[in-house]
Amino acid sequence: MAARQTPDTLDIPTRVSTMEEVDRGLKPHQALAEAGRCIFCHDAPCVKGCPVGIDIPGFIRRISQRNMVGAARLIRQSNPFGAVCARVCPSEAQCEKGCTSAGLSEPVAIACLQRYAMDQEMARGIRPVAAAEPTGRKVAVIGAGPAGLACSLALAAAGEAVTLYDRSPQPGGVMRYGIPSYRLPREVLDQEIAWILSAGVQFVPNTEVGRDVDMADLVRQYDAVFIGAGLGEPESPSIPGADVPGVISAYSFLRAAGEPDENTRQQAVGEVIAQPLGQVVVLGGGNVAVDAACTALRMGAESVTVAYRRTRAEMPAWAEEVELAEEEGVKLVFLLSPAEVLQAEGKVQGVRMTRMKLAEDDASGRPRPVPSGEPDDTIAADTVVLAFGQAPNESIFSSLPSLARSESGMIAVDADTAATSVAGVFAGGDAVNGGTTVVQAVSEGLRAAEGIRAYLDSVTPARG
Repeated sequence: MAARQTPDTLDIPTRVSTMEEVDRGLKPHQALAEAGRCIFCHDAPCVKGCPVGIDIPGFIRRISQRNMVGAARLIRQSNPFGAVCARVCPSEAQCEKGCTSAGLSEPVAIACLQRYAMDQEMARGIRPVAAAEPTGRKVAVIGAGPAGLACSLALAAAGEAVTLYDRSPQPGGVMRYGIPSYRLPREVLDQEIAWILSAGVQFVPNTEVGRDVDMADLVRQYDAVFIGAGLGEPESPSIPGADVPGVISAYSFLRAAGEPDENTRQQAVGEVIAQPLGQVVVLGGGNVAVDAACTALRMGAESVTVAYRRTRAEMPAWAEEVELAEEEGVKLVFLLSPAEVLQAEGKVQGVRMTRMKLAEDDASGRPRPVPSGEPDDTIAADTVVLAFGQAPNESIFSSLPSLARSESGMIAVDADTAATSVAGVFAGGDAVNGGTTVVQAVSEGLRAAEGIRAYLDSVTPARG
């Protein structure tokens, strides 16, 4: 079998000096060659590995036939964020993991082919959504992230009147405010969001449930409600010195660095840090930590170190992203857990780290890190970025006290319908799963839309 096609990437000096997209995508001849590697197997394990069930052999066949528009439209039948997910999905752990061709050589580059088809469509202009006749029913959607937007599209296209609320000024949620533009260009995100809103979704920005609107009021005013509000504030670890200026959450840092142009980006980062980045230490080992590290380089950091309490093998971050970070100059250190942020005259000086060793597996299935007993280490730092995850969105629960929680503290839902403990209220995305992938959130939003329509049909039949 022919070798897997690999897209070009920006050279490293350019990468670390700009927020421009790193991956340049497949060239036309590469896309055709890669599509030719698919054996179009009947059982299609790649489809089973895709949370939204895209007909992967179908769209690849269309690419091989040079029918790029047809390929893109087939993708959109299952995933309204086909171009976004082609860039940010962990394809090696999902669709490509089960690829039959992998037994012969390497898996087909499914994500690269999906991106190629979607980019071709976007260059031609995405056709507006053709919505069905209005049903006369109203649905409120809380949160304009991937789950909320996917749910909104499915409902609006079916004729439901959808009002989409979000606490931010622009829709996109984690896709806009959590994923750096060097991985997800904002023009790509904006095109797909505009296409979704073309179905007739009414977007209401700068509106937070529990502050600007009461959840119980929405339940009374609308025929159904979907909660896709994501997570709450970043978790705050009890690290002495973490309240000193120069210590910031990865969420706040990435949000500031997500401003669209360089001047506003530099200004926003300067406002949340209030000092030059200098030597940056990122605490954590997930994708957010890696994103924050690579973004810090692009924002002018002198050096960036990612410190993780386990080993590289246990890092939750995707291997490809970790490798790219190392290529760019990010230093990774392992078996170190923060014990204290060191300061002098109100400024960060470094982080004192406890040396760790791995013990028996914990509840996550990974070896549990415990103190090794060796002397502490110190990492010099001017800026410390905390990438420890986010807590549940408590404003949702306080606004609707009868909403049941899962064992993990998130919103509890029916696995088939996405219905919550409150009649007419459904939920999906990070508010339910605690934070996984964009495509998983999309899948949950689409499933919830089906559950909502079935519920509405049972209690409020459509007009006509």
